[in-house]
Amino acid sequence: MTRTGFGIDIGGSGIKGAPVDLEAGQFAAERLRIPTPQPSVPESVAGVVRQVVESFGETSGSLPIGVTFPAIVRHGVTLSAANVDKSWIGTDADALFTETLGRPVHVVNDADAAGVAEVEFGAAKGVKGVVIMCTLGTGIGSALLLDGRLVPNTELGHLEIDGHDAEKKAADSARERDDLSWEKWAHRLQKYFSTVEALFTPDLIVVGGGVSKKSEKFLPLLDLDTPIVPAQLLNDAGIVGAAVLAAQSSDL
Repeated sequence: MTRTGFGIDIGGSGIKGAPVDLEAGQFAAERLRIPTPQPSVPESVAGVVRQVVESFGETSGSLPIGVTFPAIVRHGVTLSAANVDKSWIGTDADALFTETLGRPVHVVNDADAAGVAEVEFGAAKGVKGVVIMCTLGTGIGSALLLDGRLVPNTELGHLEIDGHDAEKKAADSARERDDLSWEKWAHRLQKYFSTVEALFTPDLIVVGGGVSKKSEKFLPLLDLDTPIVPAQLLNDAGIVGAAVLAAQSSDL
């Protein structure tokens, strides 16, 4: 794999990017964050992505570029739009960013990128079998990996449980919205992760998202057969995972 890549993480509020040392799994320079333009239409977002890359000058050079996006991404086309403008639905994001930057760009779902980062450098490194990563935030993102290889676009936050979209009850935003104690939220998480466990029989579950920094408040309250651990790369995971996947794609 190429030794250095460039990762960009597109979110509803900010677009972050940095070159990544693909041997250490760490940023090779301090990351840059620029607010996501409003409205977050494709052309405006692409302009900010170009600004992020160009701000690193020759450092970004000919590095493979990976971009995460909060959407289902199939063969570079965004098929949904979470917390960004709905005009992204059906957009060939690979082609858009490739044209804007004048070089190949690899676009991937944000939770998938985080899962790849945790397998390469974090909590799931060296784990054989089935690993599921769930990011608990505004919604629930997910990544499914088998022996370190990504099975993209699982969208396990949208499992229907008790007649509800799972993330509407169990995401971190639901904890805040309903003013839940850690114990009451853990009760909802128990139902969610028990369902995931029953469907996939994973060897490991990794929990990401900002709330994973407080994992000691809720993970010990869960009773599962599967080991469940907090993510290690935290907010760096998207950028790192995007760079890893871009490098793997360029090496094919």
